[in-house]
Amino acid sequence: VQLQASGGGLVQPGGSLRLSCVVSGSIFRANIMGWYRQAPGKQREVVATITDDGSKNYGVSFVEDRFTISRDKNTVYLQMNSLEPEDTAVYYCNAAIEQFPWSYESPYWGQGTLVTVSS
Repeated sequence: VQLQASGGGLVQPGGSLRLSCVVSGSIFRANIMGWYRQAPGKQREVVATITDDGSKNYGVSFVEDRFTISRDKNTVYLQMNSLEPEDTAVYYCNAAIEQFPWSYESPYWGQGTLVTVSS
């Protein structure tokens, strides 16, 4: 089971990016999926999470109308608008996965995708 994140890059302030993260491999179910980020010299923090029935939660540092999390089965997206230099970080996707029907769920992390907001 792997999580593959993509969509990062260099963007000017005020610009937009859309991150994607897909679960590959055979699984029974992906429960909560989410995005986290880690800026240089800072701890990793939650950006947003979404359950398998579409319930969303956003980290307290973020405004819902700038970042939007969405999901299509085992792929999770993060639409980021009005980006600011302070949004510069490595963004990681996370999923709580039950690999088999009899399994407990386990956390899996993607490899991270770098978002740089700079003029």
